[in-house]
Amino acid sequence: MLTLPPKVTDRAFERLAEIGAQAQGKSLRVAVEGGGCSGFQYEIQLDEPKPDDLILSGHGETVVIDAISLPFLASATIDFSEELIGARFIIDNPNASSSCGCGVSFSM
Repeated sequence: MLTLPPKVTDRAFERLAEIGAQAQGKSLRVAVEGGGCSGFQYEIQLDEPKPDDLILSGHGETVVIDAISLPFLASATIDFSEELIGARFIIDNPNASSSCGCGVSFSM
């Protein structure tokens, strides 16, 4: 079975450009950690790239994923959503068998 790296939408890259991430020397780091109400949770923050990161680039901005998190995010889509309840980066992850209502925690 072919595993594809995560995809980052234009909307997510555009949001990074709006907040000036690259101008600050930062990338959007998407990581998976143990915890949350469903077993795993996403950690999304601005961070500096590390040597073993997968770097996804677009619109002059970068999203980085560490080697340990990468298998959990195979074929996922990283997007940005603006709704009445707030604006945030979101992950559409086909590997997650279930997720909690907050969208940050999931199980496999």
